[in-house]
Parts: sequence; C-alpha cells; structure tokens
Amino acid sequence: MAHQSEAQLENNLIQQLIGLGYASVKIQDGDALVANLKSQLELFNKTSFSNKEFDAVLNHLAKGNVFEKAKTLRDRFQLSKEDGTSFYVQFFNSEDWNANLYQVTNQISLEGSYKNRFDVTLLVNGLPLVQIELKRSGIEIKEAFNQINRYQLHSFWSNHGLFQYVQLFVITNGGNTKYLANNKLQSVKQTFFWADANNKNITELKDFAAAFLNPNHLGKMIAHYIVINETHKVMMVLRPYQYFATEAIIQQVKQSNDNAYIWHTTGSGKTLTSFKASQIVMDMPEVHKVVFVVDRKDLDYQTMNEFNAFKKDSVDVTDNTQSLVRQLTDNTKLVLTTIQKLNNAVSDRFKHSIEPLRHKKIVFIFDECHRSQFGETHERITKFFDKSQLIGFTGTPIFAENASKNDKGKRTTKDLFGNCLHKYVITDAIKDENVLRFGIEYVGKYKNKSNSFIDIEVEEIDKQEVLDSPKRIDKIVDYIIVYHGQKTFNKQYSALLTVSSIDNAVQYYDLFQQKKEAGEHDLRIATIFTYGTNEDSPNAKDDLPSDEEYDFDMAAEPQSSYSSSHSRDKLETYIGHYNKMYNGSFTTKDPKLFESYFKDISKRLKDREKENFNDEKDRLDIVIVVNMMLTGFDAKKVNTLYVDKNLKQHGLIQAFSRTNRILGEQKSQGNILSFRNLKKATDDAITLFSNKDAIEVVTIPDYEKIAEKFDEALRFLREITPTYQSVNDLEDENAEALFVQAFRKLMRTMNVLQSYTDFDWDDLLIDEQEFEDYKSKYLDLYEKVKRDIQVEKISILDDIDFELELIHRDKIGVAYILKLLAQMKGKNTPDAKAQRKAIIDLLGGDIKLRSKRELIQKFIDENMPFIKDGDDIEEEFEKYWQEQKVLALGKLCEEEHLDKAQFKALIDAYIYSGREPIKDEVFQCLDNRPSILQARVIGDRIIAKMKEFVEVFEKGMVA
Repeated sequence: MAHQSEAQLENNLIQQLIGLGYASVKIQDGDALVANLKSQLELFNKTSFSNKEFDAVLNHLAKGNVFEKAKTLRDRFQLSKEDGTSFYVQFFNSEDWNANLYQVTNQISLEGSYKNRFDVTLLVNGLPLVQIELKRSGIEIKEAFNQINRYQLHSFWSNHGLFQYVQLFVITNGGNTKYLANNKLQSVKQTFFWADANNKNITELKDFAAAFLNPNHLGKMIAHYIVINETHKVMMVLRPYQYFATEAIIQQVKQSNDNAYIWHTTGSGKTLTSFKASQIVMDMPEVHKVVFVVDRKDLDYQTMNEFNAFKKDSVDVTDNTQSLVRQLTDNTKLVLTTIQKLNNAVSDRFKHSIEPLRHKKIVFIFDECHRSQFGETHERITKFFDKSQLIGFTGTPIFAENASKNDKGKRTTKDLFGNCLHKYVITDAIKDENVLRFGIEYVGKYKNKSNSFIDIEVEEIDKQEVLDSPKRIDKIVDYIIVYHGQKTFNKQYSALLTVSSIDNAVQYYDLFQQKKEAGEHDLRIATIFTYGTNEDSPNAKDDLPSDEEYDFDMAAEPQSSYSSSHSRDKLETYIGHYNKMYNGSFTTKDPKLFESYFKDISKRLKDREKENFNDEKDRLDIVIVVNMMLTGFDAKKVNTLYVDKNLKQHGLIQAFSRTNRILGEQKSQGNILSFRNLKKATDDAITLFSNKDAIEVVTIPDYEKIAEKFDEALRFLREITPTYQSVNDLEDENAEALFVQAFRKLMRTMNVLQSYTDFDWDDLLIDEQEFEDYKSKYLDLYEKVKRDIQVEKISILDDIDFELELIHRDKIGVAYILKLLAQMKGKNTPDAKAQRKAIIDLLGGDIKLRSKRELIQKFIDENMPFIKDGDDIEEEFEKYWQEQKVLALGKLCEEEHLDKAQFKALIDAYIYSGREPIKDEVFQCLDNRPSILQARVIGDRIIAKMKEFVEVFEKGMVA
C-alpha cells in the first residue's frame, strides 16, 4: 500500500481542524502574518488600532526571548492611544479560553538566516501559538522534531519574533503524533503522546486532533497547563496523566468534601502535578486556603524550590511553627509546610491562634501521603479542621501486603485517603518513556575455606557476621572503584551507595578514604547521616527515619557500636573532607550549617544536569547514605545505586527510583548493583506496584539477551554496509540515511551493553577496532551535514538525530592525548606503533577531537621526532598550538578582510558568554561594510568560520 503523502496528511488535517471550529486563513509570509495579527487583535479586543498604535503593540510583542514572550502573552499591554486615552491590550484570555479567536493556516514562509516554510500553524488571536510539523507516514517522527529545532535557530526570531510566541509544537507522521512545549532546552525525550484518562496513548493524527487540538481543549492547555519554570527559564507542559489527575482533583474539590489520593509512580513528576493542582484549587472561591504538606526538611527544601521554580515566590517555606501559624491566618493562599509543624500548629499551644480556621474549607495536599500519615498526627489534623479535605499523592501506596505491623490495624492508603482518583503506575511510565527501566546486577558471591563459591544467603553461614565482615566490605569498595567509571560514563553521572547502618557507612567511607590517600582512586565521596538508629533488622520497614531521628537539632542517640559522640566526630571529619574539596564551611556543631551541608550535597547532585555546571571543579561521584536521599530526592545525573542493605516493597521501589530519571540517549537505564540477594524482594515489589507481568517491563534483560540484540543489530548493519569501507560506496543520501539509522541502533545497544560489569568485546561478532572504524564513518557523515548547512544545501540527513551523546562515552581531551604521547615517546616497538594508530583512531572517533585531528597528527609527524624527553611534550605542544592558533586566525582575517584585533575581541566575547554575535557586530570588524544583498551571506559565513575556529582551538583543550 502506498504511503500517504505529506501534502495529503496536511490537507486532511486542515479540513478536520476547520470542522472543529478553526477559521481558515491564507498567510503566505511575514507581512501577511502581521496584517492578520492586527485585524485579529482588533476583533478580539473590540477596538481598532492606528498604524502608529499598532507599531507600539508590535514593538512590545517583539521584546524578549521565548520565555519572556510566554509571560507577555498572558499579560496585558497598556497602550497610549493617539487620542490620549489608555487602552489595555489583551493577547490571550486565560479565564475564558473559548472567547479567543482560533485560526488555521499552512505553508507560511519566513526568512531569517535561511528561508523556511512551516507546515500547519494554529493562530490564536492572530499569534502563532501552535506549530505542527508533518512527515509522510513511514518517516521517523524524530525528523519533524529536528526540523523544529532548525526553524528555532534559523527563522522563528524574524518578523518581530512572532513565531517565538509558539507555546506548543506538534510533530507527526500520521501514525505517531506527539506534542512538546517550546523551550530552548529541547530534547526529543521531552516529547509526549497524548492519552485518555486510562493512559491509553492516542497516536493517530486524526484522533489526536479531535482530542487535543479542538479549541476548547487546546485553549485550556495553554491557559492552565503550560507552566513557566523560573529556575531554568523554560516552559513546561503537563503530560496527559498529570492533566487528568489535576482535573480529577478539581472536580473532587468542586463536587465533594471527600478525601482522595493520586497514585503516580515515583519519577513521573508528582511535584509539577501537585503544584498545578494547588495553583488552580487555591483560586476556587469555595476554598479558603491550600496547604501543601511534606514530611521532612529535605523534601521541604526541595519542594519549595520546585514550587518557586514554577511560579516565583509562590510559596514561602515555614521555618518554624510560629511562622506557619502566621501564614495560616494571613492572606497567604498557598502554604508549604511539614507534617511535623502542622501537628505542632494544632497542639494546645497554638490552637487559640488558628481557631477561626476550624470551620473553613482548607484543602491539604500531601506529598508522598503514606510516609507520615499512619499515626496520631493524621487524626489530630482531620479532627481539628472539621471542613478540611485531604488529597494525597504517592508513588508507592500502602496496601494490606506492605502495611507495617505497627500501623493501627494495618491501615492502608485507601483507609486514610479514600478512593484513588487517578493511577499511573511504573509500567505506564516506562511504556511512555517517562522513566527508565532498571538494569539490576546482583553481586554477592564470596569464597569459603574450600574455595567454592557460595551465595551470601546460604543458611549455614552467620549472615550478619558475613555481611559486616571488613574483608567483604573491602572487596565491595574495590569492586566499586573498578566499575564506577563504567557505570557512570567515566564519572559523568553520580551514584548513591546505601548501606544498612551508620557503622557500615563509617566503614565504607574510611575504606574509600584510605584507598584514595594510597592513590588507588580519585573518586569524590561524601556521606550524610543523622547519627540515628541502626536500620537493618528483621522488622525494618526501610522507610525514612522518623522526624525525631531526622531532625537536625534533635538527633536521636544511635543504637550502634559507635557512641553518639564518636559517630558525630566521624561525620565532622568527613564534612571537613567535603569542605576541603568544595571550599565549604559546614559542620555538625551548628544545626543550620549541618542542614546546609545536606542541601549542598543535594544541590551539587541536582546541578550536574545544568548546562553551565563545572564538572571538573564541582563534581561529586558517590554519596554514602543509610536512609536519607532514598526517597523524594530527584537528580537526573544520578544513574547508579549501589545497594548493601535489605530493601523491600515500597522502600525498594523508592530507592531504585533515584536512578531512573530520563536524560538524553546516553542514560539508557538506572543501574542497580546489589551486594545482597534482593532478587525475590525486587520481583515482589515490582509485582505489588504494577502487576505480575511487569518484571520484564521494569528491568532490562540479562547481559546475554542484550548481546543477542547487539548481534542482530550488527547483522542488519552489515547487510547495508558489509565493511566500514562500504560506507564510501553508498549511492545516495537515502542509502547513507539507512546506514546512519542502522549504526545508531547498534550504538544504542552498545550503550546498554557496556553498562554491564560482564561486558567483554570477545563476546561480540565485531572487535573494538572495527566498531571504531564504523563510528568514524558515521561521524564523517555528521560533518558532511554540518558543511551542507553552512552552504544552505538541503540534506535529508539533516533531519536525522545522530545522537552524539552516545559517542561521548569517555572524557577524552587534548590533555589525555598528550599523556598517551608521552607514554609512547622513545619507544619504537610494535606496541608503540599500535598505540600511535590507536591515538589517530581516537582522534577520528571522538566528536570533539575530530576537528583537531589534522593539527594533532601534524604535531605527531613533524614535531614529535625532535622532542627528546617525553616530559617536554606538553610544553612543546602548547607552543605549537598557540602558533597554529595565531596562523589560523591570521588566515581567517585575511580571507574575510577582518580587523584582527576587533575580531579576536569578538571571539573572546563569544567564548566567555556563549552568545553568538549578531551580524552588525561582525560587520564592525570588516574593512568595508557589505551591501544589503551580500550582508546575510557574508555574515553567516564569518560566524560559521568563527565557530569552527573556537571548536578547533578552544573546546576540549582540557580533561
């Protein structure tokens, strides 16, 4: 059957949208877009604008970037009319979204750096708020995504930047349709399928248009369900399960006073859902106040930051009970506090102050509602606030099967919170690629006297004696040192090590420190505990410690072999190491400074995902914990959990879920290395929180299964290109695209395979050298695409995501290459020749070094023979590099007739700020300003050359 063409797909969609209530309008270019905007804004605002007045409106709309324009869209503009009056121009009606004016057009053509033509555009009050990019059926949907990224770069900023008002993009090939928010940090991982309330994905374009693009729903999404993140300065859009949960909460509050809960699996974005629900509910006239409740200081801090990220200053954390009482009784509509402070507020001491609230409708929204809700606190709160309504969120509900014996009558989440309003379990999240699967390896066999291997769970052995054995812990530390780089892509990610007691935490830390001082590793290790109780016992629930154990200024005495002072002294020493590594001043001697120590560790792990994070200076590799950070803590750059404690049920799922946040193609799974036999406990927990068939969905297969997948992908690659030299003979770009997609699939599988400690090249049907040769050809094609873009050549390869993060496996820089050269110097053996070839291959196989390959190879060939001492190589290379840099800059300036000093200053500013210069800044460096006709071409060419210069001589020069 013939594929439906892109034109057919586009025409059918437009006809469907007209049927849904969109007015059809023909807009061919930027001028027509502006003219249509004027007429639509006049109609929407029930006024008319003179040309001068509309110019003022356009000037206002043109200000700012995408993030700032999202705010402009939702604000009003005070326009000074020519008759002397003021008029407030509204751009979008968020209260009554059906009052907005909806239009559909297609094939708008805009010219920025390059000329682009857009498929289908949805206009609201004349502003382009939704852009739909289509590919014919059978084409990878990611190509439409890459096209959007190119439009962002090339033309959305032109014509008053009106296309920077796009709130949502839709990408589709007819059979697969996804949506995403418009932001500068776009990744294909941030594209979502729409779904129904039962989490059934709606993938067909026709069905998606009916459910999502109808004006009522689309208007509501733009009005209520796009969140402006102040921390990252981006827009976020709710996923369908977040939308349906929020809508269910709104209906529950409107129609009833009954309590209820939301079951959304750990890692699926409960904070965003709860924030949006809180924000909408607090504006309901029948609701006096919304109180968002967490159960510990670390969650208090993290949740407050996340809430304030979504809306600046939306919550003011309550530092003490007096502050909470004040917020409960003033005009604050949204209060964030801990369950413990809330419990204090309803005690006899403060009851008289909050007595006026007793009969007010207050909605309490509980984060992770199972943690602290099974005691007298829950009863006391509900008894005092007799018109309260409780809404709970949890990723791991309490059922009869996992209720603690200590809970009154083994109470469940349903007993305390009533019905579940919406469910989104771990299998749903993995299916939707909203969280990652777990790669679990069990490492726990040790030799007995007869040298036969035995599992740690064998009954004849005194288990605790084996588990606490210094020899065993020493072996585990050695194991982590050997495999940590492999698990974390050479320390690009961080890990947690959870142990069963403070005794063990001290043992582990001391061993790591001793081995570091002996030069056996350079890992940066920290630990955090509150000198509380030993957690590993037959009755351990693996929950977080109680508030009394946790609270920094009321830490309980430990029930361990260490006295409180001894464990505290140890921790003080460890914090001293941390202070030295990161220039801190934390201590256990001051409760606030100790709290700040915990916050600094949390922030350091979370901030690794930021673009400007200094990995060499601020990286933290492993944090040793007993219970802290195993629940409620999210950091996308944590990908590994080492486990040396017994976990079960919700405690196990919560702990494992620290590792499975989505972050690009490189992070393919959460790594779990368990030094205990937790296989049955893991299977039981996954079954409890999803279903008996979920284990294969939640965990990645054994090493052998992935190796089979690799062999299958390799066979497919060799059908297209039997050898790496065959890539040179591919007939056209279609054939090249097939090779790129085949090798990319092979790389994805290799990415997973190399995360296993069992990985061995000898198990595969390709050796490492041949794999690197294929990779080099793959990168050659990527560079060809970059060259094509510079000369404005359209290439189908430009629509393919090369997923370069899969190639950035090792932090290899010029410094690393120089070390290899120093080792090679003076040796004229077959091994040295092989090492030289390996270095050249390394230069070709790493994306950051390829641009430097020719110059480094020239240094090896022409300079190395004259360097007598290997210790001088680094200094000689630095001199050589500076000479080449001066020559390259001089050549560039001569070719383009640029003032060398001015252009060098422009390059320095670009390196410092990362901001690409505008063409006027480039033209100031020219001897003669070009004509209008030549300006764009010359400006683009010079900027491209400048970027290439920086790529070669500046980027990747350390590590």
